[in-house]
Amino acid sequence: MFNRIIIAAAALMLTAPLAMAGPIDNACIRSDRAQGNAPLCGCIQQVADQTLSRSDQRRAAKFFHDPHQAQEAQTSNSNSDSAFWSRYTNFADTAAAYCS
Repeated sequence: MFNRIIIAAAALMLTAPLAMAGPIDNACIRSDRAQGNAPLCGCIQQVADQTLSRSDQRRAAKFFHDPHQAQEAQTSNSNSDSAFWSRYTNFADTAAAYCS
């Protein structure tokens, strides 16, 4: 009985991330660069879940459609934009290492 509970809990934990696509995953799937590569986009979303807040994820997801927004964030003199860019580059570096 205990083994069944453990197996059920493990199955739930392993499939839950697949059922809930996040903003990065959705933007990635729709982008021309990913060409619908669901496993890659899912991996990138997993890294985003670990490194970015939900608000940062929504902002970063816009970069897939409009890369100019990334350039604006990177070159901004705003403290909040600089802090975001630091978190974003950490996310991007981690995703590149983990998902490639």
